Amino acid sequence: MFTNSQRQEERTGKYGTPRVQYLQELVTQFQNASSEESKERFVANLANFAYDPFNFTFLRQLNVLELFLDCITEPNEKLVEFGVGGLCNACVDPANAAVVTQCSGIPLIIQCLSSPVRNTVNYAIGALYYLCNASNKEEILKPEVVKVIKRYAAAGAVSVSFSNLAQAFLDKHVPEHQ
Repeated sequence: MFTNSQRQEERTGKYGTPRVQYLQELVTQFQNASSEESKERFVANLANFAYDPFNFTFLRQLNVLELFLDCITEPNEKLVEFGVGGLCNACVDPANAAVVTQCSGIPLIIQCLSSPVRNTVNYAIGALYYLCNASNKEEILKPEVVKVIKRYAAAGAVSVSFSNLAQAFLDKHVPEHQ
């Protein structure tokens, strides 16, 4: 459920931890984690907070978007999955999308299209759907990227979610496809 300041205050109570402080604690715990499993848990938790517009400013303030981008460069497939999932959730917001673009995140997300992990690919398509605009469409709509997304759109028998999401991307961003 989406949050606002009043609802957040009601949920946390008089002595609860403010959201920005809680998110900062998660970032610090991620940075100090020694095990891959702990890192996975913290980044998954952060990705879950990335869907709520109430948190968007906090994510930028705490450099969580950059943390997600760092995760998708890791060899750990779970970190990649949760990192690109967080980006997919956050890129609905144009300010977050601008940060991802400015941090050279588009090529990193495009690389996720070839992941063996189904969720990672779905999140990558979703993130690119939200990121693609007039200022960066040439970077996203390269022939090799469109070819991969068309292949996913045609794969309805294998995965309806891939197919539907890829088709939505093509319908919105690839004019000759319409």
